[in-house]
Amino acid sequence: MKKTYKIEVDCANCANKMEEATKNTKGVKDAVVNFMTLKLTVEFEEGVNVDSVMKEVIKNCKVVEDDCEIYV
Repeated sequence: MKKTYKIEVDCANCANKMEEATKNTKGVKDAVVNFMTLKLTVEFEEGVNVDSVMKEVIKNCKVVEDDCEIYV
């Protein structure tokens, strides 16, 4: 399943870090951050709880970019 979220991030480099952090989160199959549209598209692995995975995604993204926002 794929879902798209609105994000706030200050620069393209930070967006790349957020993308990598999201991809490395357990339960995420793939992720793409589009800095121009400020959108994060996440493809989840089969059978995962999307809400709990997104909590981990947010936590992981805050580690690499503490002032980023992901609106779930």
